[in-house]
Amino acid sequence: MVKQSDMRKEYTDALISDFTDPLFQRAFQQYFGELGIAVKDWDGLFREMNEENEGQKNSAYVRRLADGGAAGFIQFIPIRFSSWFFEGTCGLIREFWVADEFRNQGHGSGLLALAERHFLEHGIYTSILTTDTAGRFYERHGYRKAAGCRAKNHDEVFIKSLG
Repeated sequence: MVKQSDMRKEYTDALISDFTDPLFQRAFQQYFGELGIAVKDWDGLFREMNEENEGQKNSAYVRRLADGGAAGFIQFIPIRFSSWFFEGTCGLIREFWVADEFRNQGHGSGLLALAERHFLEHGIYTSILTTDTAGRFYERHGYRKAAGCRAKNHDEVFIKSLG
């Protein structure tokens, strides 16, 4: 855990890979609530996050505040691409959320940097994600629209070389 302090709040960044973590669950539920997404079986959803993707482990950094709440989180996973000739692994930013009251204070940039550093530490040199709301944020952080790459959810795809 890395302890940081900024002028607004003291916080720690916790790397988690067990999505039964209560802090992550509360933050994720708040995030889905903001999106208007209803989930009937939260326990099942978090269990799936722990079990999916055949050995490639979901991870997240949660920015934990001194009062026990969360300023935000970033969830990510290595994703393997393969064809008859090429194969490689990218770091996929799956979900990314900063609570309204903590936006525009550097928390999003900090969480994104943590995920990118995690990718590099694990030999992953490309980060990829989709967004329908934060394209300019990602462009400011070195991402570019991935021409010719299409997401199944029809959101724009952004990519960044980390190496």
